Amino acid sequence: MKISVCYALPQRQEILELDLPEGSVVEDAVTRSGLLARYPEISLADGKFGIYGKISRSDAVLREGDRVEIYRPLIADPKEVRRKRAEEGRATKKGGGDL
Repeated sequence: MKISVCYALPQRQEILELDLPEGSVVEDAVTRSGLLARYPEISLADGKFGIYGKISRSDAVLREGDRVEIYRPLIADPKEVRRKRAEEGRATKKGGGDL
């Protein structure tokens, strides 16, 4: 069966097409992609994976045409980023008004 494996980096994306036997799982796809050798930061044990944007376990069985996604860890907490943006927006409204 044909599947793709994707790994997005800030400067580029890796998208690899693979032909795997029926019954293959996410871990098989990641291993066979060769991305583990090229990007040592990817961990099968601790990594987060998904199929078409939905978080999946490494033992999830794949189907024809699936896109396996390898997720990188977040570098900033999204809640904290939103809170800081909101604070900056309030400060701008209070301080600026001279048009």
